[in-house]
Amino acid sequence: MKRYLIFALIGPSLGGFLLLIATTVMSGYWDKTSIAEIGKLFVIVFSTLQYSYLFGLLPSLMMAAIDDILAHVKGLQLPLRMLLCGALAFVATALMYGGRGADSGVKQFILYGLVGLVPTLLNSYLSRNVTPKEAVSA
Repeated sequence: MKRYLIFALIGPSLGGFLLLIATTVMSGYWDKTSIAEIGKLFVIVFSTLQYSYLFGLLPSLMMAAIDDILAHVKGLQLPLRMLLCGALAFVATALMYGGRGADSGVKQFILYGLVGLVPTLLNSYLSRNVTPKEAVSA
């Protein structure tokens, strides 16, 4: 249960922030920036936080379920579990967001893939000690 709580609290907020950064970079808005514009970015992050949770909660909980399943596989160590979950999140997010619009390309695919990769790796690492000890092999 703790694993799902970790993924539900951190995943959508961090993913929403990274999605905002990715779309800002892709639009070319950050070519010439100032401190005031970075302040506007954080205002937008906090004003759109409810939408990040609305649209990011279910995918984050699905990744928590996959991480939970992989955590109960005997012989699967934490780095490999994190790599599998992160790769799946990268591909799923990149395919969902990255193939749209006239700017589709490698840069867009990687930026939008990182939106899924970073929160999943962080959440998977933070929930490393959640699995009961009898389920983990020695």
